[in-house]
Amino acid sequence: MRKPLVIFYALIIYALAELIWWGYMLVKLQPERLGMISGEGFMFISVFTFGAFYLHRSINKERTLQEQKKNFLLSVTHELKSPLASIKLLLQTIQKRDLTKVQILDFIDKSLLDIDRLDDMVENMLLASKIDNQSYSFPKASFNLSVLVDSIVNRLQLTKCDCNQMIINAEIEPKIEITGDKFALTSVVTNLIENAVKYSKPCQTVDVKLFSRNGQVHFEVADHGIGIADEEKNLIFNKFYRVGSEDTRNTKGTGLGLYIVKQVLDKHQASIKVKDNRPEGSIFEVVFALT
Repeated sequence: MRKPLVIFYALIIYALAELIWWGYMLVKLQPERLGMISGEGFMFISVFTFGAFYLHRSINKERTLQEQKKNFLLSVTHELKSPLASIKLLLQTIQKRDLTKVQILDFIDKSLLDIDRLDDMVENMLLASKIDNQSYSFPKASFNLSVLVDSIVNRLQLTKCDCNQMIINAEIEPKIEITGDKFALTSVVTNLIENAVKYSKPCQTVDVKLFSRNGQVHFEVADHGIGIADEEKNLIFNKFYRVGSEDTRNTKGTGLGLYIVKQVLDKHQASIKVKDNRPEGSIFEVVFALT
């Protein structure tokens, strides 16, 4: 991509130099037309510069998108291989070793968690593709959001710390009903909680809250992780975008989760805000209007 850019800039410089030279020659031959030549030359240079600027911006945007797609493919490959390798190892252990029933059930549970992880990733990619192609209609119906959030929290709950504590601390107000696309909103809740767990430090608690207030439903996910810089808060919902620190780059992910979250919430006329958690971390706040 660098070589075409060099050629592009060289052509722009050459064209401007030629224009200035021919303008100089015309003024030299017809000095009485200096005003007209200068005015037309100024207009041409202005239009030419304006077009070159926007072409340059489009090229940079395309280059960034291509780089993000490349990183996305590498991330997806890694995301697929990791759980598959884990499932394969667990099944081979069950096959080759004489394990107790408790051990076998534990290995099966771990395999199912990896399968759920693969399923979430595939659903994300399919939903993102349908949103891009505008082939998803977002069918809406009334459902219990409290039950949905509770089931996702239970599925994503971890108890792997030394003190065997729960990683996700949930405060869910019961019997909150909303009208929306249950499948798409499942992806929203899953992505927000998974991101919070993923970017938190080991054994750090993730706080999940669901409550109604003043005719609105609030869903909040707060972590104590690496946080998000102010200049990146408006970028994290772009497709393939990932926060630029090394800590984040070393964390698994495809850059589709928050893109899907924003697109789905826009279709539900819901808002999402990103705030700083104190002393560290981030809070994602989603607000639905009750209808």
